[in-house]
Amino acid sequence: MSLLRSGYITMELKETIGYRTIRAWMETQGRQPFAFQEETWQHILDQGSGLVNAPTGCGKTFSVFLGVLVDFINRHPDDYRTRGGNALQLLWVSPLRALAKDIGRAMEEVIAGLGMRWQVGTRNGDTEMSERQKQKRRMPEVLIITPESLHLLLAQKGYAEVFAALKVIAVDEWHELLGSKRGVQVELALSRIMGVKKGACSIIGISATIGNLEQAKEVLLASLGQRGRGDGVASGSAEEGGTAAVEVGGAAREFIVRARLDKPIHVESILPDEIEKYPWAGHLGLKLIHKVIPILEKSRTTLIFINTRGMSETWYQSLLTVSPDLAGAIALHHGSIDMALRNWVEEALHEGKLKAVVCTASLDLGVDFRPVETVIQVGSPKGVARFLQRAGRSGHQPGQVSTIYFLPTHSLELVEAAALKSAMHEGLIESREPMLLCYDVLIQYLGTLAISDGFYPDDIFRELQHTYCYSEMTEDEWREILHFITEGGSALQQYDEFRKVEVMEGGLYKINSRRVAMRHRLHIGTIVSDAMLKVRFTSGGYVGVIEEYFISRLDPGDVFTLAGRNLEFVMIKDMTVLVRKSTAKKSRVPSWNGGRMPLSANLGMMLRRKLDEASEMVAGRADDGETGHTESEVDRGRTRVETDVELRVLRPLFELQAALSYMPRENELLIEQIETKDGWHLFVYPFEGRLVHEAMAALLAYRISRTTPISFSFAMNDYGFELLSDQPIPVDDTNVYELFSPEDLTADIQRSVNSAEMARRKFRDIAVIGGLIFQGFPGEHTKARHLQSSASLLFNVFSEYDPHNLLIRQAYNEVMDQQMEERRLRNMLERIRQSNIVLRWPGKLTPFCFPLKVDSMREDLSSEKLEDRVRRMQAQLR
Repeated sequence: MSLLRSGYITMELKETIGYRTIRAWMETQGRQPFAFQEETWQHILDQGSGLVNAPTGCGKTFSVFLGVLVDFINRHPDDYRTRGGNALQLLWVSPLRALAKDIGRAMEEVIAGLGMRWQVGTRNGDTEMSERQKQKRRMPEVLIITPESLHLLLAQKGYAEVFAALKVIAVDEWHELLGSKRGVQVELALSRIMGVKKGACSIIGISATIGNLEQAKEVLLASLGQRGRGDGVASGSAEEGGTAAVEVGGAAREFIVRARLDKPIHVESILPDEIEKYPWAGHLGLKLIHKVIPILEKSRTTLIFINTRGMSETWYQSLLTVSPDLAGAIALHHGSIDMALRNWVEEALHEGKLKAVVCTASLDLGVDFRPVETVIQVGSPKGVARFLQRAGRSGHQPGQVSTIYFLPTHSLELVEAAALKSAMHEGLIESREPMLLCYDVLIQYLGTLAISDGFYPDDIFRELQHTYCYSEMTEDEWREILHFITEGGSALQQYDEFRKVEVMEGGLYKINSRRVAMRHRLHIGTIVSDAMLKVRFTSGGYVGVIEEYFISRLDPGDVFTLAGRNLEFVMIKDMTVLVRKSTAKKSRVPSWNGGRMPLSANLGMMLRRKLDEASEMVAGRADDGETGHTESEVDRGRTRVETDVELRVLRPLFELQAALSYMPRENELLIEQIETKDGWHLFVYPFEGRLVHEAMAALLAYRISRTTPISFSFAMNDYGFELLSDQPIPVDDTNVYELFSPEDLTADIQRSVNSAEMARRKFRDIAVIGGLIFQGFPGEHTKARHLQSSASLLFNVFSEYDPHNLLIRQAYNEVMDQQMEERRLRNMLERIRQSNIVLRWPGKLTPFCFPLKVDSMREDLSSEKLEDRVRRMQAQLR
């Protein structure tokens, strides 16, 4: 079998009846297959496994689905149209329920066009019980399923038969699942399917933007190792087609197919008429709303991405206030809106009935909204990959230009717009680091296997060793897990409630209690959030869901906004919030926890680079675009034609920063010390994201306090952090490098924060996923504070009687990795060690520190009072 230079495609492929049939159908649709699609089809015919990487809107779905059809038609050339009841051929794992409907519709159109009798089914939390029973009697040829529902499938007796005829497992949007516990769920499900599968089966991941493709492939395909892929390894790559193929043992192949398609992205910043030299976060966006209306008017359909659900509600109402003509042509879409309304919005988008949709990440992933012409990103997207993903929602077809507007919520975010454009040009896409040794997910998985057919520990341990997540798990840790699920471990063995799994004759591990099995099925999954209450009109009809902590602060008669409506809170009854419509002009906008994402490492790096260019511009060493200079110049290995328009617009702000303090270069760390009537302030600007800054603020405060008794309050944003004290802060040339040293970092972090309390809170989620805490039956969910109380009790028991417990260890590790971002913090300190630290003592607040000062005031002031206070401060500074 020879490789053609145009890609990994054999001459035989194009001669097959399957290829000719699919090609003929595509021609009736005015399409032709792309090279990367044909390459993927070839790999499917060769029973290869791997990863397909292509930009949003370039046909990734068809690269796998049509390949499965080509293979089926080749195997049944005479009766492929009339053959029905073929059992499950393609298992399509999707991270979002919203994707299933659109993907299923696209697949059914192909099947109908080919005159085949294949069935496409979906399986998720919204699937009716009657449909599930129908699937149990006769499984469709294609099943689109979420990771949670896939585990529920493994919880059925005789689940192995479901996968008997399976040819391909496709994991859609793998870049979204990787690096999360849902991704670990997928790893575990794949390991079990490969363990029970008798015939050949390919695993193919579908990914858009991700920086670590090779590692992503390695994680996805790790479970194939248990199938004995042979010893001989030869590698080859097709240069032009972008495919890397590995032949193992002369049979199976691993591959990465990269689509070399030109997907132009046009980014345009919405510039304010006047730049505030003293910016502050959040207020500028709505002041630019009048510049959004013309964009909506000239586009058929526009998606307006907002980072938080609360702000999306505000934007929806504000657009209607500014332009009442949009009533009926604009909609709102986020995860807390009732599913029926979200489905209506998605259908209306697909049919081109809506002029604009204000949305959150709920519309990030690959639903095919063909009419969308334009995307507006309000505020920082916090990452390059997320920005590319959202840009790809417009011009959602190969060759079409994706147009995205960047609307800043404060002046300094314009630097991020320039950084995003450069990062996209250089291909600096974020990586997603896979999770390791998630014992809580493993405990849940073992319970899932135990309520179906049971499991034999030796078999499962061998399978786990071939997953990426658990490949380093020791036999001692495995025995501890088994002891935990059967006896409750060392600390809980006196309580029958924690002896869930029984060891049967012959060594089979099984859950025989119907009560335990029912509870387990109800809570399969790894998404743990604060308790959500349904919101329903007193007259009937659901509006959406709201977090318990927000509603608990409302009194009857208070008005809040949800799904674009003003609602009067009446009462809570049976875990449901009863409301009635309100005509009040003022209302409270809900805030949902977890709404503030940190800046990614890649975007932070590009931000520092752009500030370096701004520093050159202010110093007169860079072209500011005013001289008409067009020759390209090489600057530290980067080619730059002229300074970005965003930096030119911000020039007055940068000049003021330089005059009052300093404009830091890329290899410098700026520290400002300022005295005000509030006390002594230390402002530090690493530009590494709020989580790293939060950890660094605590670390710096601890290190300073070791030599000087002093207390601090903190504030942080994505650009820097503030320490505020009632006495002078002893940081100067004599100790500053020592304070920012990476030495003894782990120990100092643990001393600087209440790591035990942080681990206690993290343990709540671990305990829920691991089944130690029951969240309640549908409609009777346990309140969040009761869950935390139960988790704290268990945490104390383990800490005292079983301090080396695996779940306790996991809680501390997750605090360090996820909340403290220890690895990124260490990298930052190593960078600072090799940089120059610049200390300045400005006489008053600077443009860089002003947003931090405002953020530190937010806790104590309402939004109206905060705006008044900020205006007075700005006037005084001017």
